Amino acid sequence: MRCRAATADPADLDRALAHPADGPVAALTPDRIREEFAQNRMRPEWTWFAEDADGRVLARALWWGRADSARPVALDCLQVCDGVADPAALAAALLQAGHTAFGGRPGYHVSLPRDWRARPELAAAVAWRREAAYRAGLTREIERLRYEWTPAAGTADPTGRLVFREGTDEEFLDAFARLSRGSLDLATRYELADLTEEELAREDFAFYRDCPGERSWWRLAHLPDGTLAGLAVPSATPYHRNVGYLGVVPEQRGKGLIDEVLAEITRFHAGEGAERITATTDTVNLPMAAAFDRAGYEVTEIRLVLEAPPGG
Repeated sequence: MRCRAATADPADLDRALAHPADGPVAALTPDRIREEFAQNRMRPEWTWFAEDADGRVLARALWWGRADSARPVALDCLQVCDGVADPAALAAALLQAGHTAFGGRPGYHVSLPRDWRARPELAAAVAWRREAAYRAGLTREIERLRYEWTPAAGTADPTGRLVFREGTDEEFLDAFARLSRGSLDLATRYELADLTEEELAREDFAFYRDCPGERSWWRLAHLPDGTLAGLAVPSATPYHRNVGYLGVVPEQRGKGLIDEVLAEITRFHAGEGAERITATTDTVNLPMAAAFDRAGYEVTEIRLVLEAPPGG
């Protein structure tokens, strides 16, 4: 068995498209893969096969990145053919080969229905993927709710409890740092085990500045007396508008102000004509999930995120 990128043969893209897209875990359709390649979000060097001695494809891994990414951002699709005796071992070898070529370990994002644990075939398909990811160094797991807003949900009118304004980079860096204190977001808590609040703030600032959304969309949230209350960062993905980053500073939490911040982001995107706004939050972040529910956002899927710990 050998693992290789789809760069040696012009027919490799056709081979990637021909790999069956059915199975318990949803896979990308051929049309969607073609679109991603056309937009440079999937590339031959990010498309990997595991082959037997006769050149038959036994497994396929498709990594994804932004059009201008130097390296892939995430593993989007991982499949092993029926009949492989140990799919976890084969998939782990494929991931390790890709990681070596990339010089890093992009996370693996698995999109699942909310009831996936109650569906034995689907749970089994997730189990070998999780084992493969673990063997390849993706040992940190976060389970997230993916939400979606559509115009049918409507928007809430401003209440006057908060005032939103633009801010300088320094003000936003300070707000990012303050919001990280006591956060229920698992990724934030994991990162703070190795970074200071200020270092994490700079990373978060850079990440959202580089997203497809505009820096000019960002707003600081203040109480009417000028006290900083929170942060609203409307953002976007390559596909649609996105909630991005939001939160309330520790001393103002528990007062329902998160509803005001989320409403501001929703109004902004709706005012720009958005037909869909997506958002995610960890399953353990119950207050944020409740805020999305109150704002008319609906859960569309579970996203299982498997990633390497810092230094891993």
